[in-house]
Amino acid sequence: QVQLVESGGGLVQAGGSLRLSCAQSGRTFSRYTMAWFRQAPGKEREFVTAISWSGDTSYADSVKGRFTVSRVIAKNTVYLQMNSLKPEDTAVYYCASPKTPYIAASIAPSAYDYWGQGTQVTVSS
Repeated sequence: QVQLVESGGGLVQAGGSLRLSCAQSGRTFSRYTMAWFRQAPGKEREFVTAISWSGDTSYADSVKGRFTVSRVIAKNTVYLQMNSLKPEDTAVYYCASPKTPYIAASIAPSAYDYWGQGTQVTVSS
């Protein structure tokens, strides 16, 4: 059974930093693309960033230069380092992964089969 468990959310002032973690269990981590999405109240879930099975990364324009995605294969964990946070970054952040191995990242939530429970990130002004 595949599980994704996020941690690391919280409350931070604008300009601050947070690091989110997502631990995957139940299958071979290195074969799968991992993505981060976020959803603010009243808004649709949106793509933030992804790291493919091969290590390629992609970012939404809104977070380029501020957020960094990385992974530690030995720990079956993907990280999201968020710097220079803005109030508009406030959302519930989810990690996600497809059920099919060796496929490229997608910005569409429908491309992902497994989701974590979400972690709240709140940025105060």
